[in-house]
Amino acid sequence: MVDELKDKWATKIVDDLDLSGKTRSQGIEQLKKLYNMFIKVDATQIEINPWAVTPELDVYCVDAKINIDENAAFRQTDIVKAHESSDASSDVDVNEAKATAAGLNYIALDGNIGCMVNGAGLAMATMDIIQLKGGKPANFLDVGGGASTKQVKTGFEILSQHPKVKAILVNIFGGIMKCDVIAQGVMDAAS
Repeated sequence: MVDELKDKWATKIVDDLDLSGKTRSQGIEQLKKLYNMFIKVDATQIEINPWAVTPELDVYCVDAKINIDENAAFRQTDIVKAHESSDASSDVDVNEAKATAAGLNYIALDGNIGCMVNGAGLAMATMDIIQLKGGKPANFLDVGGGASTKQVKTGFEILSQHPKVKAILVNIFGGIMKCDVIAQGVMDAAS
């Protein structure tokens, strides 16, 4: 594993974003700091959305999502305690917390078509197709390749209880997930 993000990689990323001058140097600095934080806190994900440039040409990470590897929680007790406190968890989506507790990957979106898929690539493609056909995805819900019937049931319940969801699209690649497990989980949730 690389201990730090090298200047050449940070520069390539920032150049691909067409940042220049002050924003370029700030972007390189922020990417290196984000990478170092990723390693330091045993993160599995650090998502910055949006990364904004002000009229004064300053670069800011406006919002972020950080996931810590559960297996490293013993090294990250301060972060775990902060997340468990009422102040830190007040911004956590209830469905996201429920999905995380069930071992599912869930991100809420603003559409009305719920999506249950397995695999991040298939999830992204499914959401793209929904938008291409004029719909709006309500979420990103990845049950993965080894989900249990109980996890699928929990995921389907999350989708069906969401107030904006009018339809649910289940798109499962049977090569990495047993379709009978998905079917049973959906039937359990529906009953």
